[in-house]
Amino acid sequence: MINELRIYTLKAGSAPEVAKNSGTVARAIRGDNYGKLEGYWITEIGSLNQVVHLWTYESLNDRARLRAELQKNKRWTEEYIPLIRPHLVRQDIRLLNPIIPLRAPATTGNVYELRYYRTRPGGAKPWLDAFTGALDVREKYSKISGLWTTEAGQPNEVMHLWAYPDLNARAKARGDAVKDPGWQAFLKTGGPLLDEMNNLIMLPSAHSPVQ
Repeated sequence: MINELRIYTLKAGSAPEVAKNSGTVARAIRGDNYGKLEGYWITEIGSLNQVVHLWTYESLNDRARLRAELQKNKRWTEEYIPLIRPHLVRQDIRLLNPIIPLRAPATTGNVYELRYYRTRPGGAKPWLDAFTGALDVREKYSKISGLWTTEAGQPNEVMHLWAYPDLNARAKARGDAVKDPGWQAFLKTGGPLLDEMNNLIMLPSAHSPVQ
C-alpha cells in the first residue's frame, strides 16, 4: 500500500469553492474507483489558500494505472478539471510509505496538524527509529493519526499527522509532552537529525472521510 498526498496552493479566497467542487462534482465522478480518498482538508494556519488531500493505492503501479484511467474519463476532464484549473497556483505531490496508516479519530469536529520534517541525508530511518521508540510517551498526551516517510517528491522527509479537539487541546498536549523526561530524551536524539521542520493546521472539509 502507498499513500499520495496532494497539496494544492490556490488563488486567494478560492479554497472553499475548490473544496466544495471536490466534494460534489469530483466525488460524483470518481468516487473511490480511482484511488481511495482518506482525508481532505483546508489549511487554517501556516501556508494559507491550500487544500490537502490524502489518497490510498495498492501500489505505485496501481496508482499509475488508475490515474491513467481517470484521465480518460470525459466527465473528469470536461466537467471537473475546468472547475478547478482556474484556481490553481501550484500543485505539490508526495508519494508516501505508511509507517502508521491513517487512523480516524474517535470523535469528529477535530483540528488537524500535519508536521513534515526534512532530515539530514540518511537521517530519516534513525529519526523514525527514535520517534517510534518514544511514541508511547508522546501518546500519553494525544494520539497520532498517521506517520509516513516520503518515497518521492521530497527525499529524506518524514511526515506525521495529529488530530485535536481544538487548538487549546493541541497547546496543552504539546506543552505537557515537552515536560516529560521521556520525550525530552527523544528530542535530544531526534532534533539533531533534522534540517527543516514545517507544519500546517488544517480543518477537514465537509466531504472528508476523517473529521
